[in-house]
Amino acid sequence: MMAKTPWVEREECIGCGACVDVCPEVFQLDDDDKSECYNPTGAPDEEIQKAIDDCPTQCIHWRE
Repeated sequence: MMAKTPWVEREECIGCGACVDVCPEVFQLDDDDKSECYNPTGAPDEEIQKAIDDCPTQCIHWRE
């Protein structure tokens, strides 16, 4: 069974950086100021979930 991993709906991302503030080990802003999940296993699920919950556009999801 694969672990769940976070992913970002780039079209929805407004580049606010909230996920990076909460979880910089997993998320970063790319050259277009869109969030990307560069290290999906870089933090505990609870920390990633906080980044998901803090996203104002709710564009970060778990992928099973």
